[in-house]
Amino acid sequence: MSHHIFFRFSKCLLLLICFSVTAFSQKIRVGVFEVNASPPIGSPVAYAVTRSITDSLSARGIVVLSADKPVVLCVVDWIGISNEGQDRWRRQVAAAAGTTIDRVSIHTLHQHDAPRCDFTIERIMEEYGLGGRSIDNTFTTDVIQRTAAAVKKAISNAQVVTAVGWGQAKVDSVASNRRIMDADGNITTRWSSTKDSAMRAAPEGLIDPWLKCISFWNGNKAIALLTYYTTHPQSYYGTGDVTCEFVGIARNAIEKQLGIPSIHFNGASGNIAAGKYNDGSAPQRIVLARHVEEGMKKAWLNTKKYPLRNASVAWSNVEVALPLGANIIEADLRHRMTNDSLNIHEKFRAAEKLAWYQRSTEGHKVNISSLKLGNIWLLNIPGEAFVEYQLAAQKMRPQDVVCTAAYEEYGPGYIGTKASYFQKGGYETSDIVSGVSPDAESVLLNAIRTVLK
Repeated sequence: MSHHIFFRFSKCLLLLICFSVTAFSQKIRVGVFEVNASPPIGSPVAYAVTRSITDSLSARGIVVLSADKPVVLCVVDWIGISNEGQDRWRRQVAAAAGTTIDRVSIHTLHQHDAPRCDFTIERIMEEYGLGGRSIDNTFTTDVIQRTAAAVKKAISNAQVVTAVGWGQAKVDSVASNRRIMDADGNITTRWSSTKDSAMRAAPEGLIDPWLKCISFWNGNKAIALLTYYTTHPQSYYGTGDVTCEFVGIARNAIEKQLGIPSIHFNGASGNIAAGKYNDGSAPQRIVLARHVEEGMKKAWLNTKKYPLRNASVAWSNVEVALPLGANIIEADLRHRMTNDSLNIHEKFRAAEKLAWYQRSTEGHKVNISSLKLGNIWLLNIPGEAFVEYQLAAQKMRPQDVVCTAAYEEYGPGYIGTKASYFQKGGYETSDIVSGVSPDAESVLLNAIRTVLK
């Protein structure tokens, strides 16, 4: 072979190798991660101190690798992650994934016998001599670090995705609306559990009964399973017996049955809970778990697969300032912090809203985002948004599949509809429970519309 021919052959071979490497790097890949997020015994959880681990907690999610920068979707079996807690989670996970913070979405499932994470709130609690009573910074920092390390490992183990699947099924006898209106327009709250026969007999009200299942495939092999369902997850709580609750129990059961990593997200559940079907007894937790598990199984069996290409994968986000509620007043909140007649939980709630007040007045914004996978949209929204926002999002893309994950930035608390703030009664929009004004509705809906374009 002459030098000239050899040179041309070598050049073609090099170009072929470069093309092959580039082609591989452009293929969509998904990595899966999971770490234990259970608190140590004696560590505070939302309404008690950890005395046992009934069901392990986890932080789990996926990293989506495509022609663009990586996207990370993560959900934690905690009650909420807010303010500087969100900042630290997203910043460290973004660094581990080699991406930008706006492409990281951190949610919770909102279990109530579970930890909180917010470095802003804890600093305020420390200011009033209440540090370590409600949040364990050492523990939460460790979980963040281990999750970031798991994200990095997930990228190195990511698998090629050739198709995405989706299916859905109705869940029976779990979700019900919390806000019961009487003939005079007054709102009574149907709590997450109740033995009141009138509350149990009242209609389900407005809910989203559908459980959606999204799956990633490499040929005939399923790589990961994402499920979405909308309800407050607690059956009973306040004991310090840490649990991933009936939604986590169902998720773990499906994962074991199918042998596929399963990640579950909670929808816009601000005004949705299991109160109509839950008497708060220990056996009922298992009944509720079984109903959710059955919905997951049916949604999986209803799955249809569609080819997935780089051109059909897109990330969209917008940062918005949610208008502060008129009832969130700094002087009033600080007075509550020094009021000896209030218990630790009431003072924590004041610190919670004081943290949100500080962040809002400092100009911090909330990230709203979506991941488009062909005709499937994975929507990420903050707080305890009412189910109306989720249903509105679905109407914005009536020909597509929209899966809503709420409980991302937990700082604002409840985000009601505009009308709900003018109704008589109802827990979610009372006192300082919600941190936003009625005008939050238009801001949030416009943001959702923007990321679903």
